Amino acid sequence: MKITSLFVAALLSSALSLTAVHAAEHAKNPTSGATAAQLLPKAEAGNAGAQRELADRYYDGEGVEKSFTEAAKWYARAAEQGDAVAQFALGYMFDEGEGVELDDTRAIALYTQAAEQNHAGAQYNLALMYDVGEGVAVDDLKAIDWYWRAAEQGHADAQFNLALMYDEGEGVPVNDEKALQWYHRAAEQGHADAQFNLALMYDMGEGTPVDDLEAVRWYTAAAEQGDATAQYNLALMYDEGEGVPVNDQLAAQWYRRSAEQGDKDAQYNLALMYDEGEGVARDDAEALNWYAFAAEQGHAAAQYNLALMYDEGEGTEEDNQSAIKWYVAAAEQGHKDAQYNLAIMFDEGEGTREDNQSAIRWYSAAAQQGEPSAMFNLGIMYMNGEGVGKNPRMAYLLFSLCAAQGLPDAREARDLMSKRLSQKELAEAQRAAAQWQLNTPLPAL
Repeated sequence: MKITSLFVAALLSSALSLTAVHAAEHAKNPTSGATAAQLLPKAEAGNAGAQRELADRYYDGEGVEKSFTEAAKWYARAAEQGDAVAQFALGYMFDEGEGVELDDTRAIALYTQAAEQNHAGAQYNLALMYDVGEGVAVDDLKAIDWYWRAAEQGHADAQFNLALMYDEGEGVPVNDEKALQWYHRAAEQGHADAQFNLALMYDMGEGTPVDDLEAVRWYTAAAEQGDATAQYNLALMYDEGEGVPVNDQLAAQWYRRSAEQGDKDAQYNLALMYDEGEGVARDDAEALNWYAFAAEQGHAAAQYNLALMYDEGEGTEEDNQSAIKWYVAAAEQGHKDAQYNLAIMFDEGEGTREDNQSAIRWYSAAAQQGEPSAMFNLGIMYMNGEGVGKNPRMAYLLFSLCAAQGLPDAREARDLMSKRLSQKELAEAQRAAAQWQLNTPLPAL
């Protein structure tokens, strides 16, 4: 049967990631080294530092049985005396419902008290609550104000989220230069999402001239921290020789690391490398394996290539039923080569009973996308009346369209059909062919 060549698609991911999590670590001042028993008398006497440090012990279970309830009690005593760290920690406990009933209103009040004392973690968490509307109405301006204060103190998550707001124009006009600035500051502190977004801006030339070297630098930083999309984009740059010399081996390595985390585009490109023997030894079984992973995630080109391998028995036994399954999956996503090959299987009864109606359906779908062989085969069916009434005008139109693409035998078939048409019918078919536009339904003559 007629099989088209493998389809290669290696597209750059441009999705921005959003960090939207509360600070998981409750911030503490350096401890005095005192035991809980030594801290208790001072705490009961009203020493705020001892109260907070005793709360830390109960929160972490250091030298005492872990107890969020006791931690909240002592944080509250210290917070009432204006201890910013205790206010932040108690706010976090109300935020998460640890040792106290979850209460966003109390959390906001305590975060605000600590934030106004310049506690960066409280400023960040307060900004986040205004950003996502947790316990308070969404207020981008207040979110930006508190993100900014925390960011200026070097809080990497705040720097990243502030950059996102400039990047997306939330509460402020879009400002790529400021987004770049804040991504840079967070990236330099090791923030993986900031490193990825910074790389993307250098890659796409947003807020800065395109700089492939800087893009590679920051993709590498994020990739080494396990960011799957950064690993994929870095692989692409080695694959295409952007900012670095072409290096198929490194491309394959980074595709693999991303693929093993479930990135379907990386899985597809890794499969292609095994299929073609680029950067790795050619291995049909490995290609089949990675195509299958991507195909199961809905990757149309992977579904098509997987179908081809079952169709041809590459890396597996020939299996027409599995070929049809994956051709159908890709065809339903609009993959024209899959539509064409599926039509042929119905046309010739391979892996299924011969079904002219289904063949016409899929030839038509591929023909609408300009696939010349699909146009030709569909023209044959109209010419011979297979699965449809004989229609020499439609046959002429289809032969005419694929002849214009230089398909062998199409011109001869077109000229043959012209002899079966009246002058009026011929003029009508020629006009319809001239007026038809790609990716629109075929004319009905």
